Amino acid sequence: MIDLDRSIALAVKTGKVMFGAENALKNAKTGKVRLIVAASNCPSRFFKDLEHYSQLSEIPLIVYKGSSKDLGFVCGKPYTVSALCVRDPGDSDILEATGSG
Repeated sequence: MIDLDRSIALAVKTGKVMFGAENALKNAKTGKVRLIVAASNCPSRFFKDLEHYSQLSEIPLIVYKGSSKDLGFVCGKPYTVSALCVRDPGDSDILEATGSG
């Protein structure tokens, strides 16, 4: 089992990660990312759409067990992160969390 916090932090440092629910939703619609991570308190209007479009685009969606504040902390950001999308995991093993790695 992978350590999700460590994997997210490493993806942010070494890969290509975009932050924000609107950004994640846009990328879920276009299918240009490999993984989406949503905080447990991601606004429901975004989360429902993220679920829908990630299924259509066959992009794995992970619900992070912590809040958006916790997710922002893990990413090393001084603000809340309700969702993020991973375009390139870099040195991270985060894609193994979904079996798509």
